[in-house]
Amino acid sequence: MDRMGILLAGGSGTRLAPLTTAVSKQILPIYDKPMVYYPMSSLMLAGIQEVLIISTPRDLGFFKALFGDGSSLGLKIHYAEQAKPAGIAEALLIAEPYLKGRPCCLILGDNFFYGEGLPALLRQANQSASGASIFGYRVQNPTDYGVVTFDSDGSVTSIEEKPNAPKSNYAIPGLYFYDASAPTRARELQPSARGELEITDLNRSYLSQKQLKVELLGRGIAWLDTGTPQGLLEASNFVQAIEHRQGLKISCLEEIAWRMKFIDADGVRRAAAAYKNSEYGKYLLSLEENQ
Repeated sequence: MDRMGILLAGGSGTRLAPLTTAVSKQILPIYDKPMVYYPMSSLMLAGIQEVLIISTPRDLGFFKALFGDGSSLGLKIHYAEQAKPAGIAEALLIAEPYLKGRPCCLILGDNFFYGEGLPALLRQANQSASGASIFGYRVQNPTDYGVVTFDSDGSVTSIEEKPNAPKSNYAIPGLYFYDASAPTRARELQPSARGELEITDLNRSYLSQKQLKVELLGRGIAWLDTGTPQGLLEASNFVQAIEHRQGLKISCLEEIAWRMKFIDADGVRRAAAAYKNSEYGKYLLSLEENQ
């Protein structure tokens, strides 16, 4: 399916200040890679090869320097500005000229997913041609998130934004698969009390027509919020521990591109040469002999 990825890397990152005073939070490191590598890897694992990165006028240049046109990863990457934070659902309006009537996958630039079975779940959601697919992840503090409840068949029964008395412990992570109607639905939304187009309202639009599906992310999958200093450290420690133990890298974009056949071995070698003085480059060089 020709689904386009939308990576929303905007916002002011105030929870991470002063780290974000001069740089986008999505450029900050999670252990050995920029934060934005992790959501980008989720899009790639879903089989998506065309991505729109949305960020602030100040920060867009960082992402252009990092990814260029995406060709080194076998991707086609576009860039667009979000002048000021006006809600996650506004990303669908910004993306509309690039989507050209296609379905999309929207992911937030500070969301980190990892675990056994995740690629299969992502590819399954990417095959859905109609409606919307979101995910549920059990958390201890559901009042901090959008919360989803569902019946025994997996059908969503309600969505609440940061409820005082949540009906379930399942939060909705920042990863959404939408059909081609998403921009039209986003345009019909009314701004919330804080003046933003809320993603919860967009999901409710699908729910009202019984076109919203939920997939649960089980115990074997990690979803980490990296938008606070503590979350950033926890994610870095998580990645360091697994990489050190296994000798394999998490969210190595060139490796994913190679294994997904977006690029060939020569593409990996070129990336390895560019990073030859780092452990990242040495890892890329080792891929062929260790496959």
